[in-house]
Amino acid sequence: MTKTQKAEIIEVLSSEFKEAQSVIFCDYKGLTVSELEGLRKAARAKEAKVQVVKNTLATIALSNAELTGVEIKDTNILVWGSDSVATSKVVSDFAKDNDKFVIKSAYVDREVADAAKVEAFAKLPGREELLAMLAATWMAPIANFTIGLDALRQKREEEA
Repeated sequence: MTKTQKAEIIEVLSSEFKEAQSVIFCDYKGLTVSELEGLRKAARAKEAKVQVVKNTLATIALSNAELTGVEIKDTNILVWGSDSVATSKVVSDFAKDNDKFVIKSAYVDREVADAAKVEAFAKLPGREELLAMLAATWMAPIANFTIGLDALRQKREEEA
């Protein structure tokens, strides 16, 4: 890999990490290419990105994005995205299905986090689920009002 290629990778990753709400570091040693493709497919569905990056290049890109505090060593695959909950769910679900895939550490909402915090974020409801819960809460008074009106109508019909 030439210096210009390395510089391009660092530049692209730096801009990606600046926009990302979470960057998760995982150990992928022992996984097959098809298993990693499954991770990439799941990440694409949640608008997250997955890439194996050299540790030195990743360290430089992270420092350019003002993310510091995590030591990167051994084999790493990076998963990042703009939605912390969705990205955490992708990684957590994949780790449950693959014993060799291990969550090491992360930046969640631009703060250093461990594997336990990533798992906790994965258990939170997603954006769509939260919006559905909010809509149901807003619709409850209207639904109760119409049920009450219908009950009143039926009572009046029975009396007549």
